[in-house]
This record gives sequence, C-alpha cells and structure tokens, in this order.
Amino acid sequence: MSLLASPSRSASADGEPVSRSAWVRALATAALAPLLTGYLATAALLTLILAIATSSHFSTAAVFATTGPVWLAAYQVPLQIGGQPLGVLPVLPTIGVCVFVARTARSAAGRLGCTTVNRVPPVIAAIAGAHALAGGILAVVSGDGYISVDVLSAIFVPALVAALAATVGVARQCGLTAELRRYLDPIALHGLRAGALGIAGLLAAGCLTLFVATSLSAPTIGALFHEVAPGVGSATGLWLLSVAYVPNAVVLALGFATGPGLELGGVAAGPFTFTGGGVPPFPLLGALPDERALWWPVFLLLPIAVGALVGWTLRTCHDDPMTRLRTVGVAGALVGFGTVVAGFLAGGRLASGPFDPVGIPLGFVSIAAFLWIALPGALVAWFAGPRPQPAEDTGDADEDADADAETGESDEDTADEGAADEDTADEDGADEDGADEDGDLADEYDDELDLDDETDADHPDDTDTDTAAEVDEIDEANDEIDTDLDIEADDTATDDTATDTEGREDTPTADSAGDDGDSDDADNGDSGHDGHGVTGAEVDESPDEGRDQDRGADRH
Repeated sequence: MSLLASPSRSASADGEPVSRSAWVRALATAALAPLLTGYLATAALLTLILAIATSSHFSTAAVFATTGPVWLAAYQVPLQIGGQPLGVLPVLPTIGVCVFVARTARSAAGRLGCTTVNRVPPVIAAIAGAHALAGGILAVVSGDGYISVDVLSAIFVPALVAALAATVGVARQCGLTAELRRYLDPIALHGLRAGALGIAGLLAAGCLTLFVATSLSAPTIGALFHEVAPGVGSATGLWLLSVAYVPNAVVLALGFATGPGLELGGVAAGPFTFTGGGVPPFPLLGALPDERALWWPVFLLLPIAVGALVGWTLRTCHDDPMTRLRTVGVAGALVGFGTVVAGFLAGGRLASGPFDPVGIPLGFVSIAAFLWIALPGALVAWFAGPRPQPAEDTGDADEDADADAETGESDEDTADEGAADEDTADEDGADEDGADEDGDLADEYDDELDLDDETDADHPDDTDTDTAAEVDEIDEANDEIDTDLDIEADDTATDDTATDTEGREDTPTADSAGDDGDSDDADNGDSGHDGHGVTGAEVDESPDEGRDQDRGADRH
C-alpha cells in the first residue's frame, strides 16, 4: 500500500456497509463545515477592514455583532439598517457560498457511497437544516436597534440557498442528472444546453458593457474613491465592497444592453431612453452617464450576436428545420427565465428614498432576452442547418431505378433468346454439313460404280485373268469406300450429340426442339449407319453378282 494513498476511502468503492457512526460524522461535517467556514471568513474580513480603517474604533463585540448580519447577507437575507430596508445585497459572496456548499455535499456523498438518488436526501436535508437553524439563531442574537433581520427570512432563505447548492453538487454523482435526461426529450435537452450558453453569452455582453462604461467614467470613479474613502484602510474596504457588487452591476448592464435598461429610483438609462438625476456616492454607480449618447444602440449588437451563436450551435441538432426552431424556442425560454432570476438577485430595495428600488424591469428584460435569442437564433438555425430532400424527387428517382432495372432484365432476356437462336442455327448448319458430306460420298461411290459398268461394257472380250484382277481391285475400292462412309457417319453422330448437349445448356426452348431434332437425326444417323453397312453390302453384292453372271455368260 502506498504511503501517498489517502486513508479515507469511499464506502461505495470498497463495497463495505457504512456504519451509523460514519453517517453521523459525514453528515455533521457536511452541515457544519460551510457554516463555520463562512462565519469565520466573514469575521476575519470585518476584522481586517476595521483594523485598517482610518476613523474606526475596533472592538471584538462590534466585530461579532456585525458578522451575523453580514453572513446572512451573503445568503441574500434582506437587512434593516437604521430602520431602512437594504435588499440590494452583493451577489459575489452568494456565489462563493454556493460553490463551497456544493463541494461539501459532493464530498460527503462520496464518503457515504451515495451513488443513487434515494441515498442523497439525508445529506441535503442535513445541510439545509443546519443552515436554517444557524440563520434563526443569528437573526435572534444579532438583532439590535441599528441592524435587524427578519427571523423567518433568516430561517427560510439560507436553507433554500444551501439546499439548491447541495443538490447541484451531488446531482452528477448520485445519478440525478442521468435520471433527468431519461425523462427529457433530446430536443429539449439540446435547447437547455443552448439556453445555458445563451445566459452565459448575455452575461458576457453585460460584462463588456460594464467595462466600456467604467472605462469612459474612470475619472468620475476615481474622484468618488477619494471623496468617500480618503485613507488607505477606508479605500480598501470600499474597494472590497465594490468588488462584491460587480455581479450586480453586470446584471444591470445586461438590462441596458438588451434594451429595456436599468432603474435606480427615479434615474433610468437605456439605449433609447435616459432620465438623469443624482445617485449615491458609490464607485460602481459612477459608471452611469450624465446624458444620453446617440451611439448607445450599438450595444444591441451584443445580444444579437449571442442569439446568432445559439442558433449556430443548434444548426445540426436535427434535420427538420421546424424541429430546430422549437429547440431555439426552448433555449430562448430558458434565457428569459434566467434573466428573471439574475435580475431578482441583483436588485432590491435601497432604503426608501429617491434611489429605491434598484434593478432592471424584469418583465421587459425577460421578453427582450427571449426575442434576442429566438429571432437571430431561428434565422441561423433555419438557413445554416441541413434541409430534408422533397419526397417527389425521391419518388422519381425510385421510378427511374425501377425502369432501368426492367430495361436491363428485358435486354438480358433478348440476349438469351439471341444466343439460343444462334445455337439452333449452329445445330442446323452442322446437320446440313453432315448431310452434304454423306451425299458427296454416295455420289462418288455411284460414279465409281458407273465407271466400272462402262468399263465392263466396253471390253466384253477380256480374259478371265484380267476380269479377276479388275474384280479384286473393285472389291478393294468398295471396302475402302465403306470404311470411309462408316467413319464419316460416326463423326457426324458425335458432332450432333455434342451440339445437342450445348443447345440444352443454352436455352430451355431450344432444348425441346433440339432434343426432337437430335433424336430424329440420331435415329437417321444410326439407321444411316446401319443402312450404309447394309446398302454397302447389297451394293457390293449386286455388282459382283452381275459381273459373275456376265463372266459366266462369256465363258459359256
């Protein structure tokens, strides 16, 4: 075992059952770690600010009295300062708290082996319950005549924030994300992802707008720092407070970039509207302009670009353009809802004077954000994505393919028929050649016989010796002729049989005809062969008998 290995092991990895004491330790750690860490970090920060402030009286009691309300403010619990509501609370500490709670919940779930959804509710409940108890205690203990907190809000709001953060932290590990994907349509899932990208894009547009505004108002912001916090300690505290409110300023700038603008009591600013007035001496508020400029509508190009980006990411999510439009609609709806949540967290009450309330018009900003995402995104997704082929073209192509296939089959049939005809013609030609050869041999044989007859007729007075010699020569010639006729007949029959076999292999139609013809030819050939033998014998006998009779007559 390696010495660098961690001694703490996951129960799910080891396959060992988790004891009750292990559950208690893990849940206590998950519940108390965010509370103690957050409270101690807040106390340390306040101690540093009070210690370096120029005109401040540091005391431990003052630090602990202030730490409770500041910790509750980090969870977005509204405060009462001097009888005036303070609902515009910094969002950056809230983001840090949520991240820490999520990491703590994920670590506790890993130690307890919570790999299924039914095992994580105890972890979430322990974290939320601890935050609710701590919020109620701090609201009661920290309450005095100057800073006060509503007890119900102190109980409910921290518990809600902690529960949401813990759920997000264990969602992937316990399989909650996979379960949600099973019940979500793939098109809706694509839309939600694109909507998250759209929210990030609009926040980036707000950051760019805030950067441009603070850059143009840098001299005013510097003057406010020197006026409100002349010393180093005070300037450091004011700078930290300004950094904590940067996310709030980004959301206000987002409202400006989308069109409806932002509101600070009676002061309103937007690309097309502007109502001036006095603002509190806070450095971030120094970015507000003193008068309207004609080039402000240029900021509207930022949400248009974000909408086009969302449409570009969804251009290949589906082949059907109408389905892509629905996906863009889902993304736009999520962006609209996200802007409402962000505007609610970033704004709020600021006393009850001329600067109350602070924030963005949630309804108008939500509608504007939806349109800036939906319209450009729909155009890009419609024209940049694939489009299905018309059904008519596919049908024509299928018909052409069928016609080509039928034409090819007919051509093959015609070619087969032609081949069959050629085979039949070859057979007929072979039969005719055999018949011609038989006829030529027979003619030659008849000519020789006629020649012999003529010779006998022309020389009736020859001697018996000459006659016997001629008869022997004629017999030898007849034997040779018979042998040649027999060989030719056998060759003709063999050729006819081979041709008949080839004809049967080529075409079924030609086979039947060829079989009949070949059988007839074979019968004729066989009979002819036999006939040649019989006829030859008869022919041999007939001339011999005639000649013998002639010789006998001559002798007599």
